[in-house]
Parts: sequence; C-alpha cells; structure tokens
Amino acid sequence: MTAFDIGRRYLDGGDPSTAARHLTEAAAAEPANRAVLTELARAHFHSAALGKAEKVARTLVELDPTDTFALTLLGRTLARRGRHAQALPHLRLAAAMTGSTEVAALLADVEARVR
Repeated sequence: MTAFDIGRRYLDGGDPSTAARHLTEAAAAEPANRAVLTELARAHFHSAALGKAEKVARTLVELDPTDTFALTLLGRTLARRGRHAQALPHLRLAAAMTGSTEVAALLADVEARVR
C-alpha cells in the first residue's frame, strides 16, 4: 500500500492529522501530482493546519487555475483564517464556474463578512 493510499484511508476514517503525515510523504515523492496534493490540502484543512492548507491549495490553483475544488478550498481556507476579502476572488470564480448552490452560499456568507 502506498503512502497516498494510507493517507486517504486515514482521511476517510476521520484522522486528518495522521493522513497529512502520510500524504506529505506522498507529495514529496510526487510534488506535481494533483490527486495527492488535493488530498493533502483536505487533510490540512480538516486538521486546522490552515497555513499548510493554504499553501497546498495555492499550489493546486497554480497547477490548474480551472480546478474549482482547489479554488473553493483556497477560498474556504482564507475565510476560515479571517481573510475574507482575500477569499472572495477565489470563491467568486468557483461559484461562477460550478453553479453550485453550496459554493454560492459560502460566497454570500463571505461577502457579508466583508461589508
């Protein structure tokens, strides 16, 4: 079993901190693998390692600016860190690209906090 597989199991099992350790190992071996980076960003976000989550989400957006999951995660991370104004462009783009009511609701919440 690979570090990626182990990390995903821990993440799916509700242990994002342990997942992040394994996924960090997987990301070191494959630094441009978007699947690995996505799971690593999720693990950091869910373990409240928001600085790390932001860094990995930014890398994902740099690798693929059309990755709506990465845009949403970056926006959510910035908002959770209290950086609402910085979250807006990412969430606006994700909302426009997906048409998701969930992302639209998140965007509305963040917009209300900026006003």
